[in-house]
Amino acid sequence: MTFQSLPKIELHLHLEGGAPPAFIAGLAREKRIDLSGIFDAQGNYTYRDFDHFLKVYEAACTTLQTPEDFRRLTLAVLEESAANGVVYSETFLSPDFCGGGDLAAWRDYLAAIQDAAEEAERTMGITLRGIVTCIRHFGPEQAKTAAMCAAETRGDFITGFGMAGAEKVGRPKDYAYSFDMAREAGLRITCHAGEWGGPDMVADTIRDLAPERIGHGVNAIHDLALVDRIAEAGIVLEVCPGSNVFLGATGGWRDHPIAELHRRGVKVTVSTDDPPFFGTTMSTEYEMLHRAFDWDEGMFRDLNTVALDAAFCDAATRDRIAKLLEA
Repeated sequence: MTFQSLPKIELHLHLEGGAPPAFIAGLAREKRIDLSGIFDAQGNYTYRDFDHFLKVYEAACTTLQTPEDFRRLTLAVLEESAANGVVYSETFLSPDFCGGGDLAAWRDYLAAIQDAAEEAERTMGITLRGIVTCIRHFGPEQAKTAAMCAAETRGDFITGFGMAGAEKVGRPKDYAYSFDMAREAGLRITCHAGEWGGPDMVADTIRDLAPERIGHGVNAIHDLALVDRIAEAGIVLEVCPGSNVFLGATGGWRDHPIAELHRRGVKVTVSTDDPPFFGTTMSTEYEMLHRAFDWDEGMFRDLNTVALDAAFCDAATRDRIAKLLEA
């Protein structure tokens, strides 16, 4: 069974994290930046652990210096997604990497990204929406800058706000001001939690930041009462199984908690996170879940319906994408 052509929804994709290594290596050559230490002999990204992954990720981002770089990046990432059947994607964007948090610069970067997204929709048939993220380990004050950029550029393309980065830095309540600012601007809310932090981090995130979606969330499985609360509240988990397995955040594929979370009534979705860093694609995710849990095409269609219902897009876009899922 092949899942490549099955229409897919992806809700958890970091734009910079989706950069093909050859694309980053090419930019490095153009700009004469030495990034030899972040690639292995085969030209793939290489790192030791999650903390080192963050350093490699940020090193790769040093090549992304102009709006034009991000326009090209967006096209490269969407080409990979579309080749794996993705018809609708939401990507995390950080003003910290797009102009250093300066609002005027952020607008220029955003215009370039949106231009590429519109081109990809015309030529590849994939729709993209943006979720602005603050970077947790940059601290609460810098998060306010990201939230301000998000609030000032909310619209048809920028529809959400969230937080990524090193999960064990600070507590969710430290970032509540930024999330309140984004929410008051009309942005939808998600937040990374429960990838490296325990169920207490998931619970605190829900209590202090009130997200409607949680990025990862898999460590909630260690508190079944919390799992039941998540299910009852209808909070959606943006699960990235391949990322979790590759980084060792969970056990192997057959031990991954996504199946048990689903069995207990939690709304789960499937995404790739930072696909070339983890050697995965959306097609690979589906194939591995099929092997691990015998999930079939009908199951994946159901998960995509859940994902579309949870998408941070307007009703007209949702209706249009729903027709594509029926194909």
